[in-house]
This record gives sequence, structure tokens and C-alpha cells, in this order.
Amino acid sequence: MNRTPVHPSNIRSIGYDAETRILEVEFHSGGICQYSGVPETVLQEFMRDASKRSYTRANTRDRYPDRRVQS
Repeated sequence: MNRTPVHPSNIRSIGYDAETRILEVEFHSGGICQYSGVPETVLQEFMRDASKRSYTRANTRDRYPDRRVQS
């Protein structure tokens, strides 16, 4: 999955696969988390939001199934 770098944030990059609806978030710590079933509109809002960390907490975590791909 291709990811887009984002700044400033504790998030290094964000990727999205429209076919599987998986949102992938790579953190500066090296961890990668994938969220399943995420609509493309959420990705678009996420990319526009100035605070990626706050957006993740409010709009993806606890709303979509997630799994750590890399710690």
C-alpha cells in the first residue's frame, strides 16, 4: 500500500486501499496500524484535518476494527 507523508504530526504517513477499504497509519515510532471498513470520505477528512492525531482518536479508533501490522 502506498502511503502519503503527513506533517506535522506523530503520524509519519497515511495510506488507503479503496478496494478493501483499509486505512493504514504509520507512526514515527515505527508502528503501523490498519483500520478496516473505512469509507473513503473518512480518508478525505483525515487528510484535510490539521491535527492527524486528534482526528485518529475521534474518528477511527474505536469506530473501525483495527490491527497492529508492525509495533
